[in-house]
Amino acid sequence: MDEKPDVVIYYCHGGGFSMGSVYFYLEFLLAWTSLLQDAGYRNPAIFGLEYTLVPDAAYPTQLEQIVAGYDFVCSIAEDSSRICVGGDSAGATLTLTLLLYIARFSEKFEKRKPGYATLISPWTTLYSLKNRNTASDYLNSDSLHLYARQYAGSDEKLDDPLISPGECKDTTWWAKASPSAGFGVMFGSEEVLGPELRDLIVLLRKSGCSVSVHEEPGAVHAWPVVTLFLSDTQVERQRGLRDLVKMVSMAIEH
Repeated sequence: MDEKPDVVIYYCHGGGFSMGSVYFYLEFLLAWTSLLQDAGYRNPAIFGLEYTLVPDAAYPTQLEQIVAGYDFVCSIAEDSSRICVGGDSAGATLTLTLLLYIARFSEKFEKRKPGYATLISPWTTLYSLKNRNTASDYLNSDSLHLYARQYAGSDEKLDDPLISPGECKDTTWWAKASPSAGFGVMFGSEEVLGPELRDLIVLLRKSGCSVSVHEEPGAVHAWPVVTLFLSDTQVERQRGLRDLVKMVSMAIEH
């Protein structure tokens, strides 16, 4: 009989809901798997969600797909406490909306909450005047707001927490949405999305959630992914991934 995974990473890629692919992240995900083995996990598994992009589909298609993917991941995991949900940028947004959805609208997953969530530079509030350009980040606030409107389908929907999770200020909802071991958040200090992200971290902690934070000085959006592709040495390329593995290892026993 095949051995069940002792940890399952359920990952959702970024790209502003309109670009990107699991295939683009393949090296990132394979390196993560290898580092999990080095950390002592016997049989780590990673499931990357290939969701429909804008303009081929808008909300709620992507939410429906990430929920369906989570149902599949639950079917292969020994128990849901060994699942780590996560993503970067818009993928981390979808991860947050998955958690909010499970907490309030899905009796099916009431007893199958994930053990942990790793969020790389989550786009917490899709439209916000706090999203301002910085001197070094490659993101542009005007482009972000355009992508946000395209994903939501209309401006009127941008205050829906299942579209823009930073709009949820309900501490009870966040407390129920939290994975059993909480959240691990990584982002760069120079991010366009930094102000809203810091606000969410404060709110999560106010809600009683456990939140580990790594804010990398001088770094840009989704720096663990960016450094893997742009750095010269293996040590530097894998630095963000090694930090992710440490977070997972502290949350999910191996």
